Amino acid sequence: MENIVQLKKFLDAKVLLYNQPSFIEKDPVSIPHSFIKKQDIEIAGLFAAVLAWGNRTTIINNCKKLMGWMDNSPHDFILHHKDTQLKSFIGFVHRTFNATDLLYFLHFLQHHYRKYDSLEDAFVPGRNYKENSVEQALIHFHHYFFSIEHPQRTRKHISTPERNSACKRINMYLRWMVRKDKNGVDFGIWTKIKPHQLVCPLDVHVARVAERLELIDNDKSNWANALELTNRLKELNPQDPAIYDFALFGIGMAERF
Repeated sequence: MENIVQLKKFLDAKVLLYNQPSFIEKDPVSIPHSFIKKQDIEIAGLFAAVLAWGNRTTIINNCKKLMGWMDNSPHDFILHHKDTQLKSFIGFVHRTFNATDLLYFLHFLQHHYRKYDSLEDAFVPGRNYKENSVEQALIHFHHYFFSIEHPQRTRKHISTPERNSACKRINMYLRWMVRKDKNGVDFGIWTKIKPHQLVCPLDVHVARVAERLELIDNDKSNWANALELTNRLKELNPQDPAIYDFALFGIGMAERF
């Protein structure tokens, strides 16, 4: 019990350090923070999360490029663009994400927003979400995202718990959309999923920190460990376990724990 109290005190201090507006500027979350309209935030956030691997400056620059090609009005562009406006997108590449993937994302988003007001409906089609974690929401989104004709190569860019993926980037996206606090990093514009249902984003860096803090017993970045980590974090904060993403990520990046 004493160890848990000390761990909570340590991690809560790190949350206070990193869950600040100053965090936004150099993080991919800065991309959706450029917008006010709910749907623009959703779309910009999805691209920022999906492209969030590699050098953070490159991630942000490539996302800004995409938003510029969408006239910095992504929702309006998704719904009303003409095929001739897609020429700029043909040469896009970020790591293994290329123009083929990008054009499918645009196609899917148009397909979705012609039927629904919010991208939240792509994760939770009903009125509310009653599961203990977002596992079923992620599985639903993956199946729905690829429910229309799509390039096979694009499937690798939307992860799913069904393949034991940690789903780091999509969990990070959900954190952005669902969590809301006075610090203003996360948006809290979705309400069907609640903060206590979020799964903490887990990558190799966070897994390494979590193992050393004895929150998980190995440093593998997979779905089983993402759930295990989240369950341990719920011992510290049952209603908002994903808040510790700030602490674990911050320790791994800034302090080379």
